[in-house]
Amino acid sequence: MKIAKTGNEAMAEAMRQINPDVVAAYPITPATEIVMIFSQFVADGLVDTEYVAVESEHSAMSACIGASAAGARVMTSTSSQGLALMYEMLYIAAGLRLPIIIAEVNRALSSPINIHGDHSDTMGARDSGWIQLFSENSQEAYDNMLQAVRIAEKAKLPVMVTTDGFIISHCMEVIDMLTDSDVKKFVGEYNPERFLLDVKNPYTLGAIDLQDYYFEHKMQEAEAMKNSGKIILDVAADFNKSFGREYGFFEKYKLDDAEIAIVCMGSTAGTAKVVVDELRAKGIKAGLLKPRVFRPFPYKEISDELSHLKAVAVLDRSDTFSAYGGPLFTEITSALFITRYSLPVTNYIYGLGGRDINTDALKKVFEDLLKNAASKKIENPINYIGVRE
Repeated sequence: MKIAKTGNEAMAEAMRQINPDVVAAYPITPATEIVMIFSQFVADGLVDTEYVAVESEHSAMSACIGASAAGARVMTSTSSQGLALMYEMLYIAAGLRLPIIIAEVNRALSSPINIHGDHSDTMGARDSGWIQLFSENSQEAYDNMLQAVRIAEKAKLPVMVTTDGFIISHCMEVIDMLTDSDVKKFVGEYNPERFLLDVKNPYTLGAIDLQDYYFEHKMQEAEAMKNSGKIILDVAADFNKSFGREYGFFEKYKLDDAEIAIVCMGSTAGTAKVVVDELRAKGIKAGLLKPRVFRPFPYKEISDELSHLKAVAVLDRSDTFSAYGGPLFTEITSALFITRYSLPVTNYIYGLGGRDINTDALKKVFEDLLKNAASKKIENPINYIGVRE
């Protein structure tokens, strides 16, 4: 069924169709609409969900952890400072191996206060043990939410599905929604192997873990994250078989025969595709690689796809302020180094605080790439584009 929905509406509809047991949330711009719409579904009796309105995002994730540990299928939504306020609890959710889902709307972190979209908040949680799925548009946000449930419950790890604030969250697009029955069949019933309310099989959860076993338990978490890659691909294959929409670790756009390419995540990929098409019409072999899965980072697969290029630009919608380049850039260059591929890679920090990036700016990036490819060297490895001088 084709229907016009904003990104927030699409994620809320996905939550309605999933019909989780518990949603605990505290509203924050630009994710407020997701839980606001969903709370109306609860009030109208369209879902069986226990909706818990808490006093903060820290409390929201705490309630989610308790409900998930008790055996419930649990979801929430947040953004920016809200996600940051959850950081302490994100590590606990992952360490306890709880399959919680966050509908995360990417937004800049203060200070200064800014309510618009960049990837600072999500990147701050990149090493918290959560699987991270990035969405280019409302359709991907909807589809990723449905797949996240299966991924989380199979991997026994929490998942955050991200969209770009306002650019996706508040913009109307036509999406292809599935029927409620198809979604119910796809996500299936949640039957946890063990849970705290199973009084016949009691177990300890969240006990103190000192030098004796802490390291081993963190190794199990690391292994689970590594093993989740196959689960992500298996769920995507089942989704494609069921509904005809293909997903993987990333999307390639005219990359196979490209000589130069951009790597970027989220909504910017849509703009980059327009530029790639324009350059192709002029005979320039441009391409795009759009990572969908940022955690676990598919370093070998991405390296292999980039290895034939003469020059690459990695676009980051967040900054590290201390590392050499943005977070996606450091991941890409590390992956290329480990897999022994040598090619010129430049970094472009862009769009902080929701500043727009247009086709002219991306054309300039490709112009730089043509120069890098010809000279086989990089003049400016780290660049900031769209900043007033």
